[in-house]
Amino acid sequence: MRLAQCHNFHDFRAMARQRLPGPIFNYIDGAADDEVTYQRNTAAFEHCDLVPNVLRGVGDVDLSVTVMGQKLALPVYCSPTALQRLFHHQGERAVAAAAGRFGTMFGVSSLGTVSLEEARKISSGPQVYQFYFHKDRGLNREMMARAKQAGVEVMMLTVDSITGGNRERDKRTGFAIPFKLNLAGIAQFAVKPAWAINYLTHERFRLPQLDSHVDMGGGVMSISRYFTEMLDPSMSWDDVAEMVRHWGGQFCLKGIMSVEDARRAVDIGCTGIVLSNHGGRQLDGSRSAFDQLAEIVDAVGDRIDVMMDGGVQRGTHVLKALSLGAKAVGLGRYYLFPLAAAGQPGVERALDLMRVEIERAMKLMGCGTVAELSRRNLRFR
Repeated sequence: MRLAQCHNFHDFRAMARQRLPGPIFNYIDGAADDEVTYQRNTAAFEHCDLVPNVLRGVGDVDLSVTVMGQKLALPVYCSPTALQRLFHHQGERAVAAAAGRFGTMFGVSSLGTVSLEEARKISSGPQVYQFYFHKDRGLNREMMARAKQAGVEVMMLTVDSITGGNRERDKRTGFAIPFKLNLAGIAQFAVKPAWAINYLTHERFRLPQLDSHVDMGGGVMSISRYFTEMLDPSMSWDDVAEMVRHWGGQFCLKGIMSVEDARRAVDIGCTGIVLSNHGGRQLDGSRSAFDQLAEIVDAVGDRIDVMMDGGVQRGTHVLKALSLGAKAVGLGRYYLFPLAAAGQPGVERALDLMRVEIERAMKLMGCGTVAELSRRNLRFR
């Protein structure tokens, strides 16, 4: 399969599967336990129908939105995800460049493989820094200071990952960082030599945000040990409130799913929340972000910017979320599979397809701006 033959999420996923060794493909594609929540994230959109209006004279469509003080040319953004140079040697560089070209926001993870400073230089567009809460409070403050110095506008604290999810696909292949593959996993790498050549002929794989704490060569600690030993499971609302005050700017919590927690986020001064179940990778059996969206928007949408991610594969999915009141919609696997398949050209093609789908759907809905979308255009079965 060639990139020009990819027309949707499923095509990109198939192309990535052709290129990647099984353990790495399954790391992207997999989720927790029985993967019920992972499947539910996309299925939730299918229980909601669009009701279009016609003869509205929609010539031009304005897809721009403003979220957490950031002007985006598209109502979608590239959510921060870990280990991107494991999927393709360009990693976050490709995503930053593609997001910059399309005028939208992207994020660099604490477990990112390109430094947030370098990513900031690649794209002048809005950038978030996604980080985890560490037992070492000094490290938390150090990470925020580094982001501020780099010119990052938005801090995004992930709050649903105080322990790792039970990702059984990774257990079956022995996937871990650093690599500790079992025989089945090694065999899957052997049949995809192009990936290995690509991996070995480019710069050393590293985690620049955590160089002194997590080592890819087995020196300091593995990523699984990082989650179990360095992250603080006792993180509380008081801890986060202190971080919000310390940052003094746009501060977002990623992983909010209840109205009660959304209200607490408002109370401590957050400017944004992302409804998210981590792509189904943490608590299996949890509700989809889309299904929680309406009640949380109703509760706090007039006081805080509400976003969501999880399961988004189509422009119509984005329209449904925006119609319920989301300010913007995060993409994860939607851009990771094209990144793995073809690097920056893959991410750009995926974002362009999403742009075209949203624009076409807006015209068919009779809406010239995102603000014109509303619940009047939706029916739930």
